[in-house]
Amino acid sequence: MSDPADVSNELNPNDAPGLISLIKGRQKEAEDGRQVHEERWLKAYKNFRGIYDSTTQYTSTEKSKVFIKITKTKVLAAYGQIVDILFANKKFPLTVESTPVPEGIAEFAHMQTPLDQAMPQDPYGFEGDGRELPPGATEATGNLDYLGGLAPKFEGAPIAEGPSKMGEPQISPAQETARHMEKVIHDQLTGTNAVTTLRNSIFESVLLGTGIVKGPFTHTKTVHKWVRSGEEKEYQPYHKDIPKVETVSCWDLYPDPMATNMEDCDYVIQRHKMTRTQVRNLMDMPMFNSEAINEVLSGGGNYNDKYYESVIRDDDHLDRSASERFEVLEYWGCVDSSFMTEIGMEAPEDNLSQAQVNVWVCGNQILRAVINPFTPMRIPYQMFPYEISPYQIWGIGVPENMEDAQLLMNGHVRMAIDNLSLAGNLVFDVDETSLVPGQNYEIFPGKVFRRQSGVTGTAVNGIKFPNTAGENIQMYDKARQLADEETGIPSIMHGQTGVTGTGRTAAGLSMLLGSAGLSIKTVIKNLDDHLLKPLGEAFFQWNMQFNEDNPEIEGDLEIKPKGVASVMQKEVRSQRLTALLQTVANPMLAPFIKIPNLIKELAISQDIDPDSLVNDMNQAQIYAEMLKGMQNVQSEQQPESGGPQGPSPNTGQPAGMGASQQPAQGTQPTDLTGAGNGTIGVGGVPTAGESQFAGNAPQLEE
Repeated sequence: MSDPADVSNELNPNDAPGLISLIKGRQKEAEDGRQVHEERWLKAYKNFRGIYDSTTQYTSTEKSKVFIKITKTKVLAAYGQIVDILFANKKFPLTVESTPVPEGIAEFAHMQTPLDQAMPQDPYGFEGDGRELPPGATEATGNLDYLGGLAPKFEGAPIAEGPSKMGEPQISPAQETARHMEKVIHDQLTGTNAVTTLRNSIFESVLLGTGIVKGPFTHTKTVHKWVRSGEEKEYQPYHKDIPKVETVSCWDLYPDPMATNMEDCDYVIQRHKMTRTQVRNLMDMPMFNSEAINEVLSGGGNYNDKYYESVIRDDDHLDRSASERFEVLEYWGCVDSSFMTEIGMEAPEDNLSQAQVNVWVCGNQILRAVINPFTPMRIPYQMFPYEISPYQIWGIGVPENMEDAQLLMNGHVRMAIDNLSLAGNLVFDVDETSLVPGQNYEIFPGKVFRRQSGVTGTAVNGIKFPNTAGENIQMYDKARQLADEETGIPSIMHGQTGVTGTGRTAAGLSMLLGSAGLSIKTVIKNLDDHLLKPLGEAFFQWNMQFNEDNPEIEGDLEIKPKGVASVMQKEVRSQRLTALLQTVANPMLAPFIKIPNLIKELAISQDIDPDSLVNDMNQAQIYAEMLKGMQNVQSEQQPESGGPQGPSPNTGQPAGMGASQQPAQGTQPTDLTGAGNGTIGVGGVPTAGESQFAGNAPQLEE
């Protein structure tokens, strides 16, 4: 792909009022469309932080402002469980595999046999016979186009396309290319701290319902390198382009309000809040207009706080009137050809057509305007929900699911506290007509009230209010159970003590944990479909388009997320794999099981790298031949070593060293009587009254 058209340095902002108005108008449209969701996010944030205001107030007459932050406990429990499932194995839950029927690369290739090489071939051939030579290939090297990017590696080798015969070695170019791509992507993810980025996005998806990851974009990484020069080492760093992703907050993204997923989005706008230094650093980025940036800096800050920002930042006391912040809008989406012509970009021939562009706007200045540089064109954002909301691009988080339960818990605890403040104290009823005027009505031990003479009845009466705290606490407990059911996160998962009911037994506890695993599995499946798979495909496309250091990255590949596969507990998975391995010991069942894959999965379940310990089929065959040769050498050296006996003719092992012994002459090979082929009879036990019964009375001799 050619470089994207750069018109930023030649653009006069006075010539582009239509494009600036279009972007700001769409930003206002998206902002109005998500206002309902912003209110939901504010409630979720307040419940997580325990902020008391009119939206979290239970009754208008309550005095207590206590906030029981069960929402925070549930959010952290869900976040911790998801992160533990996805990243516990110290490996990104993403694999690259070849498609079932790969195109452009062979599924199998094998070494040519002498018979294959001796077969006569037509020196001329015909068009479409599959023997066309790729550019740069000769008859000596042969047509290795079916090997894809592996062709230089096997240049000159007698390799033919197709599977090998029984027992002959073969390679899988499609699988080898997929493994190489997977290794490259994992190295890129590790080098850019993608796990930390994804953790931040996952936390926001649990809290607000939606997480957002942006990228990958080309990032220049400095690789530190030392080269020995004589007796000293010289520091010679070099730069390398790698893909990098970043987290975007829900508060800063404005997608198309009519879309239900990222594929339906006509545009996406990201709102940046930048300092003067950050705006100035944009000059170092490719295809940014330096003159427009200087105009923005000379005009001063233009950032205005939204109504929710003081809440989420918790800085109501700060004065933002003199803030030096700039609002920069980053637009990704389609524009009509007329707007492209307006700013000097090359528009399609059809006036009704559209094109995807990336435009940065600050105030009345266009800082950057280029054609979407990605091939195929895509909007570089991945939005993934914690729980899918039907017909909405925004998801549902844990705080929203338990919003009513949190309100009930807070309300009844506050009612209990307000009631205890009355029930725990006496309220006095004083009849002033029965007392001498001018007395102090303060109550303390030993207090004496002087009464009027001749007045009957008690002048000071104590009133005790009934205690209803017990009923309120019962309602609190019911609301907490309701929170467990609404979120699918039982309290035992975050350390609840005094478990009663089903959780008292091991079987009941296992059943509760299994049910909780089902709800988390649904969340992990959402991450697989809306985050891991699109992100893996984006990394694959970036490598195919921009990565020139790995020519082997070719082929028909498929990205497969492995989040759901990690939900099963490693201990349970290891036990099941071990049981299956024991089943394979039966020679009748062994041909039906893929032993190498079983061994690899068993190693993975025990946090062992299978590539360092488990051989593939070809390596296993080589090591088997080596072990067989070592056994033959040992068997031949046994008589020469002065051993007592040679190898057993039946087992090849020395006699007395585990070899099966032949039965002694004159004995039966098998004995079904239980007497061990001896002369001792089995017999029966004497009963009472028989001559040999030990309990009989002694008989007197006559």
